[in-house]
Amino acid sequence: LAAAAPGIRAAARNAAAKAAGAVREEGALMRAWGVGPGELERMPFDQRARLAERLRTGRLARWAELIGRFRQMAVGERARKVENATGELVGVTLGDDLSRVIPSELANLGLPELRAVFAARYAAGELMLYDSEGEQATGQGAIIACVDTSHSMYEAGPGGVTREAWAKACALALLDQARAAGRDFVGILFSAADKVQVFRFPAGQPAGIDRVLDFAETFLGGGTSYQAPLSVASEVLGEEFNDAARRRGDIVMITDDECGVTEEWMRGWNDAKRLLGFRVFGVAVGAARAAEAGSVLEALCDNLRVVEDLGDVHGAADLFRVI
Repeated sequence: LAAAAPGIRAAARNAAAKAAGAVREEGALMRAWGVGPGELERMPFDQRARLAERLRTGRLARWAELIGRFRQMAVGERARKVENATGELVGVTLGDDLSRVIPSELANLGLPELRAVFAARYAAGELMLYDSEGEQATGQGAIIACVDTSHSMYEAGPGGVTREAWAKACALALLDQARAAGRDFVGILFSAADKVQVFRFPAGQPAGIDRVLDFAETFLGGGTSYQAPLSVASEVLGEEFNDAARRRGDIVMITDDECGVTEEWMRGWNDAKRLLGFRVFGVAVGAARAAEAGSVLEALCDNLRVVEDLGDVHGAADLFRVI
């Protein structure tokens, strides 16, 4: 026993270090995928073991660090979000916001005989104000992420990050954004016209990790059709409007390809957009040509950007300030 003791102690130390490393690795994986310590403590051991194994071996397992960075970035951008911020001055309007009153109106306060006029115009909301454009108030309807899962999304950019990994990480951060704002989230995976899969995460229900993983790991393959996923997104927002009178949802279209749409569909799309008041944000991931001037994607989106460096999560940072 005396001779074996040093070896036993060394083996015990190695086993303890290995176990501690496994626990740290599991914790990092869980945090990256949005599973909090409290949720882990309540989870039965066998369920926790199955979840850890799925996270280690799933399709996006190697991108856990990217997913975690995306979620951290989104948290930081939410903290910086400014709603109803003033921006570029574009003219003069009428109202009662004293912070934007033009100087000639304020000059009336310096004349005793005109103060009553100022007060009357203020009460009637008829003061002349600077009109400006800036970051507008966030939407009230659902946040919908339309994620391209055509074959070309397998392609990797600098650093080995695939277009799919970047798009899914962005979509998961948008799911967090919706949860934080008390808004529904809908993930729409698409490729060809007949390949669309919808994952709904209502605001009033827990977003189970198994359902989140199903959304993240599903890949449809095939070509690319814009009409199919955007029609589904419009229908979802239409249902919200009819059921709860909610408008001003946000659609984020993440794709690496370009395709056409019919004129008839485009007319219906524009009619739905005017009725429901939703915004459309486009991300051309790893494919600048899809966002070229005059492209279909440019015509569909209110706000469009190109992300070439797939290792950089900040290419979408402004999305999380305005959505």
